[in-house]
Amino acid sequence: MTITRRGALGLAAAAATPLPELAMTPVSQTLAPPDPVETIRLWPSAAPGGERVTVTPVVTERSTDPAFHDRFARYTTDPILTVLRPERPNGASLLLIPGGGYKWAVVDKEGLDCARVFAAAGITCFVLRYRLPGDGWAAGPDAPLQDAQRALRIVRARAVADGLDPARVAVLGASAGGHLAGMLTARTDQTYAPVDEIDAVSMGPDLSILLYPVATMSDPFVHAGSRKEMLGETPSAEAIARYSLERMDWTGRPPVFLLHAMDDEAVPVENSLSLLPVIRSAGVPVEAHLFQEGGHGFGIRLIAGKPAAVWPELVLRWAGRRGWV
Repeated sequence: MTITRRGALGLAAAAATPLPELAMTPVSQTLAPPDPVETIRLWPSAAPGGERVTVTPVVTERSTDPAFHDRFARYTTDPILTVLRPERPNGASLLLIPGGGYKWAVVDKEGLDCARVFAAAGITCFVLRYRLPGDGWAAGPDAPLQDAQRALRIVRARAVADGLDPARVAVLGASAGGHLAGMLTARTDQTYAPVDEIDAVSMGPDLSILLYPVATMSDPFVHAGSRKEMLGETPSAEAIARYSLERMDWTGRPPVFLLHAMDDEAVPVENSLSLLPVIRSAGVPVEAHLFQEGGHGFGIRLIAGKPAAVWPELVLRWAGRRGWV
């Protein structure tokens, strides 16, 4: 386990052998890069448990700058994977789960923007647009996890045909997406009835990367918005315990990478700090990096020029030591 702060991290990054240049190259300063054209529907017909769902999907653009997109998706009914294939794939696959407080799922900041960085390093990336727990799905708070489990299985089931390694499938989740990635990593219970042969494939990731994750559903460090969207206004103690990552059994789970900024006012750093000893005590290899500054939801673009901008390089080096890249 490694915990680094700003000064030590800066020295380590300066001394490190550089990774491929493209891995740290910012997006265009004039026009936003084009969207990938390849998408994969998660479910062969309708998503499970939608008999009472009446919402209409919408994607909203918040950016007024032509240099970048800043979109978020609400009321998703037909969840998808958006695929970014590198020019020279190295065999590794990464499922990216963006945040959004379970009220929406961001498309760019913690999705496509991050995927482009890892694709530049040779990793085939799959960005998940998942259903949300407050939209009337029969599974309620497990609806997003149904999508994450199905998505991981699809990535692994397609790996050999895609020239990829089915034993090198990682997940990266940010904020509420970090909570979802954490549940995908820690929980082993099947949350939906199998629909085809893909559901015979393992749904567990080989590595788990959690960026400023929503971990606890308990006061005083809970992200209240995520808890409300997932569990309602007045959740029971049982529900809070069931959906708190630090209350889950991490025994036998894959290696975990944690990253958080200590000045995060939206999802306090205590979310990662409470999860760290639980993972460690379960005997799971874990590496943690804490930055003095960075705030919340920084992704790639919002952290440019700050010490935390090195985080993709830290992830790649950690993954390389584990034989993933």
